[in-house]
Amino acid sequence: MADFPLIATLRQALDASPAHALCVACSGGADSIALLHALAQLPQAREHGLRALHVDHGLHTESARWADHCERLCEALAVPIEIVRVRVEHGRGEGLEAAARRARHDAFAQNLRPGEWLALAHHRDDQVETVLLKLLRGAGPHGLAGMRERRPLGQGTLWRPLLDTPRAVLREYVSLHELTFIEDPSNADSRLSRNFLRTEILPRLHAHWPHASHSITHAARLCRDTADHLDALCNSALQSLRRNDGTLDADGWSALPDALRALVLERWLREQGLPAPTQAQIAELRRQATEAREDHLPRVAWPGAEVRVWRGALYAMAPSSPPPGSWQTLWRGEPLQLPGGGALALDAASGSMPSFDPPLRVCFRSGGESIKPAGDAHTRELRDLLQRAGIPPWLRARIPLIHRGEELLAVADLWSSEAGHAFFKQAGARPRWQRPD
Repeated sequence: MADFPLIATLRQALDASPAHALCVACSGGADSIALLHALAQLPQAREHGLRALHVDHGLHTESARWADHCERLCEALAVPIEIVRVRVEHGRGEGLEAAARRARHDAFAQNLRPGEWLALAHHRDDQVETVLLKLLRGAGPHGLAGMRERRPLGQGTLWRPLLDTPRAVLREYVSLHELTFIEDPSNADSRLSRNFLRTEILPRLHAHWPHASHSITHAARLCRDTADHLDALCNSALQSLRRNDGTLDADGWSALPDALRALVLERWLREQGLPAPTQAQIAELRRQATEAREDHLPRVAWPGAEVRVWRGALYAMAPSSPPPGSWQTLWRGEPLQLPGGGALALDAASGSMPSFDPPLRVCFRSGGESIKPAGDAHTRELRDLLQRAGIPPWLRARIPLIHRGEELLAVADLWSSEAGHAFFKQAGARPRWQRPD
C-alpha cells in the first residue's frame, strides 16, 4: 500500500508542507473518498489532526443519505467528521451549480479552523476541464492559469495536492480498496457544460492528441507565472494610484497599459466588496473618465456596483436610490439610521448620552438652505459650503440637517451655527455623521 501512487503522492506533498492541522472536504464522491481514505493511511496526516468536513446542500432528495455515507466511512477510518448543512440561494443571476459552489466554499471558509489546511480532491482532469471552460469563456491569464494548488480560505488554507494526478489514479485506488462512494446523478447530465466537455469533447481530443492533458496543464502553469507577475505589477500600480480617502486617481488609472487597467480596477473593487464590471463597462468608464467635461458627473453602473468620476478621482459604491426629499424625523440623540444609507449619532465627551427634550428634527436638503457657521461673520448658502468642502455631489442630498423647530442648528458634523454650537456644548455631545458606504 505504501508504494501505491496515490499514497506516495500524498506522502510527498505532506513532507513538502509545513506542519498544520488537516481537514478533508468529503463530498462522498469517488475522488474525495479516495483522498480521505489515502490520507487516513498516512501517520503524517493523522499527526496533523486529520478530520473531514461534509457540506449538505439539501438540493437532492438523497443528500441526507450522502451525509450518512460519509459519516459511516469516517467512523470506520476513525476520522472525526463535521456535517454542515447550507441553504443555497441563487437569486443573484447565477445558475444553481454556481450558487451551490458559492455556498459550499462559504461553508468551508466559515468552518475552517485557524491555520488549518482544507484538502480538496481536484485532480489533473479537473484542471484540464477548468482551463478549457475558462478558454471558451474568453478568460485571460488568471482564468487560463486554472486552479491554484494553495490559496487563503477563511482562517486557513485551501489545498489541492492532486492537481498533477490523473483521475485514473484515484479511481484505481477506489477499485483496489473496494471503496463505496456516491455518484451524484447530475454528473450524467450532459446539458451541464463541464459534463458535456468531459463526456463528449475530451475523449475525442485525447484520441487525436494523446498528450493533450499534459500540454494543457503545462500551458496553465505558464499562464500562472504570467498571472503572478501581473499581480505584482497590479499591487504596485494600485498602491501608487490609491488616494488617502480610498478613491483612485482617474488619470493615472486611464493611462495604465491595457493588461493592467482591468486588473487594478477589479482588485480595487474587490477590496470594497463590490463585483467587477465587464470589459465593455471598463472601456466605457475609461472613455468617460478621459472625455467627459468638467461640469459632467460620469457614472458607469452594473449589477451590484457603480463607479463615478469626480475631480479627477474614481469613486466606487453600491447602487442606491435617491433619498426621499420629504423625509424627516424627530431625534432625541439615539443612533439614527438614515434612509438610503448612513447614520447619525452623538459623540459624548463624558460617555453619558443626553436625550433631547423636546426632540430635534432631522431632515434632508430641499434646496436653498443657508447657515451662519459658528465663528463666521457671514451667512453662507449650504450649496456653496458643500462645494468648497469637496463633498461629492451624490452625497449632498443625503446629508442630515439638524433643526430646533425651524432653526437650522447643524449640518451633520460639518458645520453648526452659534446657537447649535452652544446647544451641543451644553448637552456635552456633538453630532457624528456616518456617511453612506
